[in-house]
Amino acid sequence: MKKNQTISKQIWQFFCSARLAVYTLVLLALTSIIGTIVLQNGAEEEYIKFYGHGWYNLIKTFNFDDMYHAWWFLGLLVILCINIIVCSIERLSSTWKIIFPKKITFNPDRFRKLKNLETITVNRTTPDLTLEFEKLLSKTVGHVSKEETGNSALLYAEKGRWTRIGVYIVHTSLLLLLLGALIGSLFGFKANLNLDEGKSSDEAILIDSKNPVKLGFSIQCNDFNVKFYDTGAPEEFRSNLTILEDGKETLTQDILVNHPLRYKGINIFQSTYGSAPPDSISLEIIRQEDKMALIKNVKIGEEIQLSDEETLFMIEEFLPHFDFNGNDLGQAFVGRIVEKDGKSFQIGLPLKFPTFDKMRKGTFAFVIKGAEQKHYTGLHITKDPGIWYVYAGFFLMIIGCWITFFMAHESYFVEIETAGEMSSTISISATSNRNSHGLRLKIRKMRHIIKG
Repeated sequence: MKKNQTISKQIWQFFCSARLAVYTLVLLALTSIIGTIVLQNGAEEEYIKFYGHGWYNLIKTFNFDDMYHAWWFLGLLVILCINIIVCSIERLSSTWKIIFPKKITFNPDRFRKLKNLETITVNRTTPDLTLEFEKLLSKTVGHVSKEETGNSALLYAEKGRWTRIGVYIVHTSLLLLLLGALIGSLFGFKANLNLDEGKSSDEAILIDSKNPVKLGFSIQCNDFNVKFYDTGAPEEFRSNLTILEDGKETLTQDILVNHPLRYKGINIFQSTYGSAPPDSISLEIIRQEDKMALIKNVKIGEEIQLSDEETLFMIEEFLPHFDFNGNDLGQAFVGRIVEKDGKSFQIGLPLKFPTFDKMRKGTFAFVIKGAEQKHYTGLHITKDPGIWYVYAGFFLMIIGCWITFFMAHESYFVEIETAGEMSSTISISATSNRNSHGLRLKIRKMRHIIKG
């Protein structure tokens, strides 16, 4: 850089360097390898177990555990965006003059020296050939520039000047892709939500930080159904969900795997499912002295009065594992009996052993007749406000690559000279920024058309 340049000019020159783009892309590629090697969004214990305390401190310092959201990784993306913008602006002015010149000019000597020059002599006058070539070039190429002297005529036509903008369309597509990635990284999220049938929630748990995130609305699981193959493997699981805003239902829809619900930029995917703890149990309550029985459905937290009108009973909780003298009896309800003198004690009601409580020999025995088995639906919830920028970027990338690699700027030159009273010599040549073989075939085709 020159010493007399201003700071702003030096910064501009720094960012318009193609070398900076190469270095930035190499750094992004190398650091992306770190993201595939180092565990992402894991628990602290996992990192300490695999890497030890020293490496764990380094990983946390540079956010290697959440690399694609790290400040330095996003900074590299920003530098690449600025680099692409500055390089495009720096070169656009000269390219613009080529695409839209004030006056179209051509150098005949340049075309006369080309290897694809085809020369033929025909028994026709120069004016007739000039008129025919004007029509041919105008139809197949575009606007024709003509220069005439006493014994010769020069014709020039071109098409595809605008194809030079293909590279700028590719640049724009890259910017949109990077912008979409940045917006999605900064303002989007990925979260999970396990929702029991009949329950609703307005927040989910972020996958990376395990913190809750507000959705802006509530999701209610109305029903969950699962079908199984004969082997026992799940064939299909489906959730019926309702979106609630301000307590009002705004949308109800079934979701399946790969058939999400989309609402206000948030995508709700069917991810998994599982068994939810039952919230009620059907009991046969037997009074031991006279064997009088009564079947009652009791919800967790509900207190009922037994038939002696003095004893109270309540289901306190549901346990996935019930321990009895060191033995795991599996899922069980825990009840509490409150007698007339105020004394209370707990009893266990394991689902695998419906008559388990009869062994207690109390005033009342409780036999399990059934418990409503519910499921929870596992939802994967994503928000990516940059996704439309990414879609637009891919669309422009396809257009830009098609223009850049499959379309060409072609220039055609025809020189017609009088060779005799009724004969003329024709020289045809052309230039193109790609597909020189195809261009040679086009020149020969013109020659054959003129020869008839």
